[in-house]
Formats: sequence, structure tokens, C-alpha cells
Amino acid sequence: LLVAYRLDELKDTVRRSELAAREPSLWRYHELLPIELKQNVISLGEGLTPLLPLPKLGHRIGIPQLYMKDDGLLPTGSFKARGAAVGVSKAKELGVQELALPTNGNAGAAWALYAARAGIRSIVIMPVDAPAITRSECTIAGARLHLVNGLISDAGKIISQALSDDGSLYDASTLKEPYRIEGKKTIGFEIAEQLGWKLPDVILYPTGGGVGLIGIYKALTELQALGWVQGKLPRFVAVQSAGCAPIVEAWKNKHTESIPWPNASTLAFGINVPKALGDFLILDAIYRTEGCAIAVDDRALLGEQRLIAELEGTFICPEGASTFVAARRLRDSGWIQDNDTVVAINTGLGLKYPHVVQTSIPILEPGDSLNRRSTVSGRQSNSRGGDRLT
Repeated sequence: LLVAYRLDELKDTVRRSELAAREPSLWRYHELLPIELKQNVISLGEGLTPLLPLPKLGHRIGIPQLYMKDDGLLPTGSFKARGAAVGVSKAKELGVQELALPTNGNAGAAWALYAARAGIRSIVIMPVDAPAITRSECTIAGARLHLVNGLISDAGKIISQALSDDGSLYDASTLKEPYRIEGKKTIGFEIAEQLGWKLPDVILYPTGGGVGLIGIYKALTELQALGWVQGKLPRFVAVQSAGCAPIVEAWKNKHTESIPWPNASTLAFGINVPKALGDFLILDAIYRTEGCAIAVDDRALLGEQRLIAELEGTFICPEGASTFVAARRLRDSGWIQDNDTVVAINTGLGLKYPHVVQTSIPILEPGDSLNRRSTVSGRQSNSRGGDRLT
């Protein structure tokens, strides 16, 4: 179920030139969002994140026009704030009193915090290996948090049973309500606006549940229908971990749906989704834009995460780093050309994954002199998720 708008009517009443004078948040696109009354908007200032040029990294990998859409700077530290802002706002408008969802961490944190702001109770279930900080976000927001000794799919089954047992609960699970995707699609609106209403040639997206990829594709088709952008849509690239790559496998075999991935495991926890509910929509967007799907291993994405920090001064999440590994490989193969404009989506702050970087730091005593040749050494961990509760 997807939200549809009367785009023919909006085409005559809304001008893209009006946007520049509006608030610097995703609500600047309110005519293309499903909230009917302004008083129902629940906001923490989300949206209009930087589209950063990455000249040093771009030069290194042969993509001079390389950009990063940095959604790690959103409230709650991840792109999930977009879906939560619109999803919770609509839940408030519908009179919801309590919502429930399974999560790999960041979505649960975002929905718990936005629900708290809206005065809506929340139930969140996440894998025990989810990033520890997301537990803290849920707990401090007052959510009823439970951990499951399994994957997000196991958490989803428990939520489904709870919904069957209690008809008053609102199902905020991925693609079980149509409003989360409306928040995520604003990434696409912003990319187009920030590039002067010119579309990039390639968009790379770290893909687990894939709501963001589906949303960006939806956004750009809406902009085409409004006449705000011209030309061919970007080629969409779904980036997954080699330890959990159901979309990649489906794309390689030209399938329209994926098969559940056995024994899914990756330190890029946000994309550890054995089978996405909207897999057919993800694959449809890839096929329609002549895109592709690619899997990268954890060691490579950790190396890329460190390189980006050293070259460009930004500490991104492992999921975001995976898109740059993919860009490098696709450039090496010639699939990406040197004159292509390429946008990689960073979905969260590296600070939310402190366990992936371990450092060995020299300790000085008072009165010691500085040995200028001493350096901080670091290595990155292949451990999964946060600390287990015992």
C-alpha cells in the first residue's frame, strides 16, 4: 500500500521556486506528504541534510563528481528520523494511542523518541546484538523495549502475535503502514533540489528493508510527473553485505522477489535483513532504472569507513561505508563512468557504532615531553552489534 497524490492538481498550484523561502526541513515538501493538518506535525527539525562533495575520495576512486547525502546528521543520528517524523505524525492524526514495531535498532530508537514527543506509547523489539546505543534511546524515551535472541525477522513474528492479541496496537513495522516511506522519500526531493533540480546518474543505497530506496524512487517519479525534473532517472544500486545479500542474489537471477537469506550476519547491522517485505518494490526500482545490486564484505567496508574519515573528515556508519566500496568496484568495472554524477547515501552516524573502531593511544605522564613520532593506532573490529545483556 503506497500513498498516491493528485499530482495533476498540484502541478498547477505548487511551484518548485517557492521552496527556497520555506523552512529548512523535510516539511518544506508538505504538499507531497500525507499529513492533512499542520497541528499534527511532530518534528525535531529533521531534513535538508548536507549533500557533501567528496573531492579527495572521488579523486582516489576515479569519480570526480562524488557526493554523499549525509543523513547521519538527522535527529536520532540516522535516516530513520525521516520515516518516524512522518509516520508518527500520521499516527497522531489517526488518533493512535500505542504503536509497536520490530527493528534492527535505529528505527526503533527514532520511532520511540518521536512517539514520546507525540504522547504516543511505544513497544519496540530488537535483536540482542543491535547497537547498544539504540537500546538507550528507546529506554530513555520511555518505550517498552524487549530484546530477542535472534534476527529482526524473529522480532517481527513476536510483534505480529502481539498485534493479533491486542487489536488496539498500531502496526508501525516496515511497509505495514504506508507513511514511513513518505518520510524516507524526502531524501530524493532534497537530492534533486540540492543539485539544482538536475538528477544524478547513479544513487547508491545501503539496502536492508529497502524503504529508503523505494522512497527515493517514488520521490523522483513524483517530481517527473510534476515537471520539476527532466530526463532519465538515476540508476539505482542496492548495496548489501556479503553476509546477508538476498536482493543481490535475486537481481543476479533476474527474479522479482528474494529468497530468505540463511544465517544472515554482518556488522553493518542495519542491513542485516534476511528478506525484505518490500523486496519486489526494491527490485522493480532497480530494473526500471537499469541499476544493479552488489554485495560487499565487512572487511572492505571497515577499510572504506576509515579512509573516508582520514580523507574527508566524516565518521560515517558501516552501512553508509558499504556504498563507497560499491562505488569503487563499479567504477573499476566501468559500470560507473568518470563523468557520472554519483550520490552515495550515508544512513547514520559512525558514533552509533563505537565497537567497530578500537584504538591504542599513548599515555603521557605529567611533565613528559611529546614524541612527535608517536601516533594513535587503531584497528576496526569484526564483532557484531552491541554488547549482549547478561
